[in-house]
Amino acid sequence: MAFHTAFYWGKAHQILFPGWPGTSTGMYVVAVLLVFSLAILVECLAYCHIIKPGPNQVAACFFRTGMRAIRAGMAYMVILAVMSYNGGIFIAAVVGHTIGYLIFGSGLYLKSDGRLLSNFGIGHSKI
Repeated sequence: MAFHTAFYWGKAHQILFPGWPGTSTGMYVVAVLLVFSLAILVECLAYCHIIKPGPNQVAACFFRTGMRAIRAGMAYMVILAVMSYNGGIFIAAVVGHTIGYLIFGSGLYLKSDGRLLSNFGIGHSKI
């Protein structure tokens, strides 16, 4: 497989791992859905408030640091997938980040007092 240096629209390419997704249309769809889901998850973790302030601040600090490391790793995976220069993968990443922000970061699903309409433990981050 050739490496591209400009955007192209095809399913025969390599994303993240050697030989994956290959030339199979089904595996290409899986790759697009994986990048889309990963982008949504990155946005979810960016606005996620799992740990509430409590008596054990050191443990909370380490947990938040670990969550940030996981989010950074997943964000870099999305970046590496986009660097395959495949148009479908690029669109999946942008739409995934957009939908993730709409759900978790925009405040669209928040009540007027700042609580979520559903109880997923995910809150709005003030920028």
